Order: sequence, then structure tokens, then C-alpha cells
Amino acid sequence: MAASSPEGVLETQDGKRRQFGNRFLSDPARVFHYNAWDNVEWSEEQAAAAERKVRENSSQRVCPEKQVDYEVNAHKYWNDFYKIHENGFFKDRHWLFTEFPELAPSHNPLMDLPLDSEKSEVSKDRSGEDGPGLTTERHGCSWTSRGCDTQGPPVEETVTRELSHLEICGDGFPGSSATYRILEVGCGVGNTVFPILQTNNNPNLFVYCCDFSATAIELVKTNSEYDPSRCFAFVHDLCDEDHSYPVPEGSLDVVALIFVLSAIAPDTMQKAISRLSQLLKPGGVMLLRDYGRYDMAQLRFKKGQCLSGNFYVRGDGTRVYFFTQDELHALFTAAGLEKVQNLVDRRLQVNRGKQLTMYRVWIQCKYSKPLLPGVNKEVPVPHTT
Repeated sequence: MAASSPEGVLETQDGKRRQFGNRFLSDPARVFHYNAWDNVEWSEEQAAAAERKVRENSSQRVCPEKQVDYEVNAHKYWNDFYKIHENGFFKDRHWLFTEFPELAPSHNPLMDLPLDSEKSEVSKDRSGEDGPGLTTERHGCSWTSRGCDTQGPPVEETVTRELSHLEICGDGFPGSSATYRILEVGCGVGNTVFPILQTNNNPNLFVYCCDFSATAIELVKTNSEYDPSRCFAFVHDLCDEDHSYPVPEGSLDVVALIFVLSAIAPDTMQKAISRLSQLLKPGGVMLLRDYGRYDMAQLRFKKGQCLSGNFYVRGDGTRVYFFTQDELHALFTAAGLEKVQNLVDRRLQVNRGKQLTMYRVWIQCKYSKPLLPGVNKEVPVPHTT
């Protein structure tokens, strides 16, 4: 049997990572032979125990005053998180190219299309047809030095002024000459953005990334891999409807939400998704991977950390929600998108050194914008659920 690869990911003969769902635990005695097992079925007893645990840790809620603090000062808690961890907390997400090949557009025929100025005006004509918009995200962008101690206007104000001078129409926006545009919302310190830039050198690709935390965006912009000719990083609050994105409606091929939607209050999620949907071209896709209901992280919360149903605050003040497939499907379809993929990744992770098992639950989604106005139907994909 081949040796396990990092994170327990099975590799093919050519060394490439396979999509999850390819390693199954058929013999419990072999549980510590690999770092992870896919599509692990829960017993009725295990599912019932998870439900009991959630009922228990949700029985005592955070007081209203603290809930207001966590909402109003959300940017502060994320800034503090990145000041402490900088770029050492999350690993680069190279696995995304297997699960989401849309992020590796060098293999996408759309990259060879003519420039937008040479194409039809379909995207411009459709820019206002899909209803109200959405908001940005919880991480940010900074134009100051790495230490965030530079005197002068707050980073958010500086970036707002920069964006206010951009004419968000026609050719007056960053990356306007590109034919394939990706936006990652909640980019953190660039664990998705930089692998995308490293993997693709096609000049027709342009990547946008935003985060609620100005500290995180500062780390992105001071990274040696950051190239303003290929990428535009900016601070943006996913829930702030008063600030627009630096791109026009109908201009993006991909919007990626990787463990970010769960960080905002549930009652703000629909407007956020709807607004992002407006930015997609007809045929563009929204990609999501996030926490699923009864994930190990949810079961570990203690009483007094629950904000509302399945929504919690961590010890550092950052928040997290745990989704079901139906909840996400409702959010995306209400924003006028069609289902391409909506599946649960139930994974058993193993610490072989400590002989520990950890049950993780993540949800992965792909939803596309209809090519024609008023069309909203599910797109069949053989391997989706």
C-alpha cells in the first residue's frame, strides 16, 4: 500500500491529488494507517450524540451586550487574529485546484477568448437584471507598512478613497483588460490567492481578493508574490451594503468563498450572496467550502459560546456558523443561481501520533449564474449530491 500523503490525501500515479471521496475505511483496525478517511458514515448513536451535544452547548447564549460587541467590532477581532498569527496559521490551499478546477483557468478554454472590449455587450446589458445586490467580506486590505503602526488615516479610509476614484464601469477598473476574472472574498493572508497566481501565468487572468481585516490585506500586499499587475487586494466588509466592489456587475467568472460565509451573522448572509451574484457574468460560478453541521469544531464549543442557532463565538472573538446543505442551497438559489454541486465531505481525520480520531464535516458547493435571464434550474453533474 502506498504511503499516505500530507493531510491523508490520496494521490494518483502521476502524483496529482485526487478529489476527496476516494479513500474509504472498510476495516476499523486500519484506521491509523492514513491521516484521513473519506465519506465516513455516522452511526445512529454517533449522530444522536452530536445532536445532544449541540443542544447542550446551545442552551446558554451569549448575553445581548456581548453579541453587539462581537458584531460591531468584528473587524477588530480578525485584525487581532492576523496580528498574532500573521501568515503562519493557515496552509496554502493547493487542494483547491482539484476540487475547484475553475481556479486553474490556464486549463480553461475561456482564457483564450478575445478581450471584453471585443466581445458582445451581453454582460453589460444584463448587469442589472438579477435583482438587489450583496455585500463583501470579513477580511481586509491595507496600504500601510507590515506592522500596521504607520501614522496617518485608517487603512479602510485610505482604501475607500482609492476606490472612490475608480470609475466602476467600462474600462476604468482594475483588471479591465483581462478575459478571466476571479474574486476571492475573505482571502485572509492569501492562502488561496497566491497558489492561483503561482499556478497560472496567463496574462488574461486577473485575481481580486478582499478581506474584512486590514491587517490580513496588508500581509497580502507585502508578500513577495503579490503583483499589482495581476492582482488587486482591498479591504471590504461583506456585510456593508454602502460600499461597492471595485468591479462592475456582470464582470466576474468566479467568486470563491472559502471558509468565510460562516464568519458573518446568519441574517446577513442572503444579501451578501445576492450582491456577489450580481458581479458574476452569465455562466459564471460561485464556489464555496465551509463548515457543516455537527463538525468537530461545533461539538467542542462550551456553554456560553452560542450566539444563536448553530452560530458561535470563539475564544478570540471571531465567529463561526455551521451549515446544512439545504441552507446553502436556499441562499444560492434565492440569489438566482443554479446548482452544479452541493455535497457533504464527512471526513475522519487521524492523529496517528496521539492515536486520536476527529470527525470533520464540510460542505462544498458550486452554483452558476444562468446564461439567460429568468432561468433557474439545477445543472446535473454525475458526481454531485
